[in-house]
Amino acid sequence: MKRICFATNNPHKLEEVRTILGDRFEVQSLSDIGFDGELPETHETLEENSQEKAQYLFNKFQMPIFSDDSGLEVSALNGRPGVHTAHYAGDRNADKNMDKVLSELSPSDSRDAQFRAVVTYIDSSVERQFEGIIKGSIAPEKTGEDGFGYDPIFIPEGYDQTFAELSADVKNTMSHRKRSVEKLAAFLNQLN
Repeated sequence: MKRICFATNNPHKLEEVRTILGDRFEVQSLSDIGFDGELPETHETLEENSQEKAQYLFNKFQMPIFSDDSGLEVSALNGRPGVHTAHYAGDRNADKNMDKVLSELSPSDSRDAQFRAVVTYIDSSVERQFEGIIKGSIAPEKTGEDGFGYDPIFIPEGYDQTFAELSADVKNTMSHRKRSVEKLAAFLNQLN
């Protein structure tokens, strides 16, 4: 079984990725490989941050690595919050972040938005990126109790409820991370 590290210690992300990649790979977390530091994220695009994290870890551990970076991109805000999604209002407070997006959108009729994830895979012979996108729109106000982050204001295309109002089962079928990791899985299966 091929060992591969996913650059996270988030148990939910890890479980989602292990399920997608299946039993052909032993997916290890950062703590599994002995890394407990901070990963660099010094760029202004999801692609660059995802690549930077994967390259940093590959240089350090010389094993197959993949990392992701994801964000909410709102058309009327020129793609913001984007790479700054987690700390858009200055810290990692989801309510403040959502309030800032809603406030900035208030003068606009355009509510188009998308969640986008970029996964970078690096091993000794190849480097590739894979993108997953969920299109939708920003609700006029926060609704729903479930989920996290921007879920109470994001309405996925084809639905009239926010992620926070939809069941976890429905939401999990359209995860932007899942879509990018499924592309990674297809690529890895071709390598072996």
